[in-house]
Amino acid sequence: MSDDLVVERSGAVATLVLNRPDSHNAIRLGMYEELPRLLGQIGADSAIKVLVVRGAGRKAFASGADISEFQEVRGNAASARSYNEHVAAAEQALAGMRKPTIAMVHGYCIGGGCGLALACDFRFADERARLAITAAKLGLVYGLESAKRLVDLVGPSRAKWILMSGKQLDAETALRVGLIDEIIPGDDLERHTYEFAALLTTRAQYSVRAAKEIIGRIVAGQTEDDDETTDLRNSSFDTDDYAEGVRAFLDKRPPVFTWS
Repeated sequence: MSDDLVVERSGAVATLVLNRPDSHNAIRLGMYEELPRLLGQIGADSAIKVLVVRGAGRKAFASGADISEFQEVRGNAASARSYNEHVAAAEQALAGMRKPTIAMVHGYCIGGGCGLALACDFRFADERARLAITAAKLGLVYGLESAKRLVDLVGPSRAKWILMSGKQLDAETALRVGLIDEIIPGDDLERHTYEFAALLTTRAQYSVRAAKEIIGRIVAGQTEDDDETTDLRNSSFDTDDYAEGVRAFLDKRPPVFTWS
C-alpha cells in the first residue's frame, strides 16, 4: 500500500484515508488502481463492520483526479480508456461493498472525489463543504454507472444541472437536493461520523447487510420479491442474532450480536 492511501482501524470501524493533503487529496491513477484491492481486504475482514472514507486534513475530501498527470495517463484515447476503466473499477468496488460505508466530507469534494463519495452509502459533510462534478469543464463524459448514482440521489433534472454546469454546490444546497445526508459543524464532524459508525456496529450485521442488498435491488429496478430476497428475509430467523435480539428485548437490555 502506498502512502497515498492509508487504512486505519479502531475496533470494528476501518477508515480509508485519501492521503495527499498537499494537493487537497487529489486522486492519482495509482490510487484508483489500488483501491479495489484495499477494499477487497477490508470487505474480507470479518472483524470490520463499517468503513469510513475521508481525506487527510480538513481542507478537502478530495479535490478530484490529479490533473497534473493527465498528459501522461490520459494523453491518448487508449490510455484514457484504461484510466476510465480503473476509475470505474474503484468506484464499483466501493459501491459494491456489503458493509456500510460513510464518506466524511471536509471542504472540497470535487470531480473524482465526488464520485467516490457518491459510491458510499452515507455522506456527512461540514458546513464548508463544496461539491461538484466538473467533467463538462474538462471536455469529459461522466460514466453511466457514476451518473446513475447521482440520479438516484438527486433526480434527473438536478443531475443534469450538476453535470452540465460543473458548478460547485455549497453544503446547504447539497443537503437540500439530496447529494449529502447531513451537515455537521466542522469541529464535530469527525465525532458525529464515528459515533454513527459505532452505532451501526452494534446492530445485527445480517440485518444491516440485508437492508443494503435489498435497497440496492430496489434502486436497480426490482419491485417484487424473488427467491433470493425471500430467502434473505426468511434466513434471518435462523440466526443466533435473531434469538439474541428477542431475548434482549424481553430482558430489557441491549443485545449483543455476534454474526459477522
